[in-house]
Amino acid sequence: MADKQISLPAKLINGGVAGLIGVTCVFPIDLAKTRLQNQQNGSRLYTSMSDCLIKTIRSEGYFGMYRGAAVNLTLVTPEKAIKLAANDFFRHHFSKDGQKLTLLKEMLAGCGAGTCQVIVTTPMEMLKIQLQDAGRIEAQRKLMPQTVSSGPGAPVEVKSPTAMQLTRDLLKSKGIAGLYKGLGATLLRDVPFSIIYFPLFANLNNLGRRGAEGTAPFYVSFASGCIAGSTAAVAVNPVDVIKTRLQSLTRGSQEDTYSGVTDCIRKILQREGPSAFLKGAYCRALVIAPLFGIAQVVYFLGVGELLLSFLPKRKD
Repeated sequence: MADKQISLPAKLINGGVAGLIGVTCVFPIDLAKTRLQNQQNGSRLYTSMSDCLIKTIRSEGYFGMYRGAAVNLTLVTPEKAIKLAANDFFRHHFSKDGQKLTLLKEMLAGCGAGTCQVIVTTPMEMLKIQLQDAGRIEAQRKLMPQTVSSGPGAPVEVKSPTAMQLTRDLLKSKGIAGLYKGLGATLLRDVPFSIIYFPLFANLNNLGRRGAEGTAPFYVSFASGCIAGSTAAVAVNPVDVIKTRLQSLTRGSQEDTYSGVTDCIRKILQREGPSAFLKGAYCRALVIAPLFGIAQVVYFLGVGELLLSFLPKRKD
């Protein structure tokens, strides 16, 4: 983030606007990532991101690429707002008299941001993954009917489940814990991501500053966000694969089920090899890079402050 002082409401608006714009732009790629990561040996429908998107359009139509988008668009505002505002809060807390933060303190600030955001991220991704992967399961049912079955603890099967149906079924069968399945894996992904992303962005952005006290141009902030985001995304992709597998409730009868993070790692290594941990890595980089690049530009342009300026001011 830039060092200029921004009010908390403006930070929350900035994070929300950035999330909404970013998700709308890159959601189809995120859908392809989820489906590629969930594929296991013996039930492969897609060979690449482009193959997945083409087959999705043919079988589900254009809007099939946006399955689960409503969940993301609803929850991405608090998720991104918490993440970006928390990082700013911790950076301000760790700084002394405006001095530049050490790398360790930058990483600790990122760690705090990643830890805070999982409150929203875990249920959001839990619901999104079921909706995104439903098309893959339906395609398997048509092309390979012998490979599809509902995993233990899965919600009541419907052809096109909605987020509300999934939420109701999970709360009814498992309580609030059902929405937080994969919380540990989400922490293992988002905390390291933030530890890498925020310090890397801050240092890249500082390289483009105009003078010691100046700010970096918006295109430098955008490029820094893209580079830092894609780097962090690829670095934590193995944990993202684990998280996606653990949070998927419906799978093929020939596909493994997992009891936890350790069991998932062991089975993937034994049956698919180390390369399976890189499934969807380039998709994830293509999703995260513009998402965080846009976030930095929104902060740079001060969208939150602009929107707040239209609100009527209170009279004392």
